[in-house]
Amino acid sequence: MSQSTSVLRRNGFTFKQFFVAHDRCAMKVGTDGILLGAWAPVAGVKRILDIGTGSGLLALMLAQRTDESVTVDAVELDVDAAEQAQENILQSPWAGRLTLHQEDVQGWASRQTVKFDLIVSNPPYYEQGVDCATPQRERARYTATLDHPALLACAAELITEEGFLCVVLPEKTGGLFTQQAHDMGWHLRLRTDVAENEARLPHRVLLAFSPKQGECFSDRLVIRGPDQRYSEGYTALTQAFYLFM
Repeated sequence: MSQSTSVLRRNGFTFKQFFVAHDRCAMKVGTDGILLGAWAPVAGVKRILDIGTGSGLLALMLAQRTDESVTVDAVELDVDAAEQAQENILQSPWAGRLTLHQEDVQGWASRQTVKFDLIVSNPPYYEQGVDCATPQRERARYTATLDHPALLACAAELITEEGFLCVVLPEKTGGLFTQQAHDMGWHLRLRTDVAENEARLPHRVLLAFSPKQGECFSDRLVIRGPDQRYSEGYTALTQAFYLFM
């Protein structure tokens, strides 16, 4: 399929090297996921796990960023989302090293005998209280089926000693998540605060935790410059994926 044709595809998002259909997924492709997929450290990794993969976005981005020796497992509870993620994977250039598992990640984790060098998750973060249009969106949006301590405990079972668990969260929620992680023995190693522009406070935070203690590196990323175009930092981070960069 030519690039000019692929741009016209609907019900999804077209990247430079792959297409993500998301019309059957509760949570659509968005800036949060793109940020996390482009930011998570991949140097030296051999096994990657995406918890709550949804459309498969993070798994596909990380497959693009790594070589053919790296395997990616993606776990998704929702049947419709898992089916769509599987279709997206099969249509991608990396189908041979991506594996989709449609089940609850806690049950799946209990059967695993291997560890992962990198675990990523774009986790739910809204507490219950506001009704969602569908049960699927409620599961994706809220922390009812896999709350943050459960996610941290599950990742702790599956991570290598020097591996990273990476998440993207609202700034305030990120502080609470960091405290929960610390209380459970994790160490914050990377933090990037994300603001819409220089004049605004950060609204998202990218976090990387490891079982191994070490220095924490922090920085700030601005999505748009004064002219409302994507900033140099955001462009440098994501230009391997966006068609128009």
